[in-house]
Amino acid sequence: MEGLRACVHCGICLPQCPTYRVLGEEMDSPRGRIYLMRAAADGRIALTPTLARHLDLCLGCRGCETACPSGVPFGSLLEATRGQIERRGIRSPESDQGTLSLLLALFPYPDRMAALLPALRLYQGSGLQALVRGLGLLAPFRRLRTMEALLPRVPGVGSARLEELTPARGGKPRGRAGLLVGCVQRFFYPDVNAQTARLLAAAGYEVVAPREQGCCGALHLHSGRLDDFRAMAKQLVASFRGDVDVIVANAAGCGSALKEYGHWLQDPEAEAFSQKVKDISEVLVDADLPLGELPVTVTYQDACHLAHGQKVRAEPRALLRRIPGLKLVELAESDLCCGSAGVYNLVEPGMAAELGRRTAERIRETGASIVAAGNPGCIMQMDRACRALGLNVEIVHPVSLLARALREAP
Repeated sequence: MEGLRACVHCGICLPQCPTYRVLGEEMDSPRGRIYLMRAAADGRIALTPTLARHLDLCLGCRGCETACPSGVPFGSLLEATRGQIERRGIRSPESDQGTLSLLLALFPYPDRMAALLPALRLYQGSGLQALVRGLGLLAPFRRLRTMEALLPRVPGVGSARLEELTPARGGKPRGRAGLLVGCVQRFFYPDVNAQTARLLAAAGYEVVAPREQGCCGALHLHSGRLDDFRAMAKQLVASFRGDVDVIVANAAGCGSALKEYGHWLQDPEAEAFSQKVKDISEVLVDADLPLGELPVTVTYQDACHLAHGQKVRAEPRALLRRIPGLKLVELAESDLCCGSAGVYNLVEPGMAAELGRRTAERIRETGASIVAAGNPGCIMQMDRACRALGLNVEIVHPVSLLARALREAP
């Protein structure tokens, strides 16, 4: 309740809210949503399907937290209220609970994702994907069409293999780093995990990537499935019980959730775990990396849970500027949500597509040939939006550019 009372309804947050900018509705702004949440907490209104719909439309990007002069913890308030709505089984008629439940039953479970990959490889490699897209066969099925359009190129079997232990290879010894491999990242962007380990090793870290680690629970947290989230969080903490000096995340949404384990679990072990978590850019920014020339023009998109959730903005830019020959151009509205927001772009495809289009327009204005972003969902979302606009740009994680420039000793 104290967090809800901290809001003074000044409205400074309104221009920073993606849904308010698109819809122009007070109840779809941070101020309006806080009013609804406080009224429900005070017992002045009930938790209704209409209230749930206004919260469903929120991306949880936390841009309002950055703008707020009163320090309102909007993200945790939203997730707690969604938890109450979920426990009471309140549903908006417009909400797509079927798609959400399917995604939450698939993405966070490595065994299920691994079983799906061969079919996806066959779909892409056989030419079926080109046929489906060319003939527009999914046109009548909006959400299925959205899922297919977001699908990145599925890596080949055994590509970018990540060892459980990567020895330190260069730089002054810095200790032992535990690497979070994630869910989407480990299957669709395994090269990013391998490159992360390679960069950490070059910076002087011994890297441990426990094979038994599962999902961090971020998707369940954002959806209000708090019991499932806490169970996943406890299992992940247990998988990193070895002696590590830092726990490294390279996916913004995951890193933000990890840093808040102490708050949600109220457990000393979880709090100690959270204190060790850092984004990869926070770890590498002080490292002495031997980087060669990379003559490309790059723009950087702030992943919401990195910029607003973790307050990490300067470090990724500083690392990119350190690459000789790389020209970094600023992106207008770089910290406005691109529409990815976990699985938001799959359950709210209309709003997500509009936000993706706006981001792609800003990218086109930069003239950059490469866009860097520190979250796999953002990479998928912007890739799709740029293709829809006819932009020939490459969307990559910042560590991929650092890895291209890295010059290691034999």
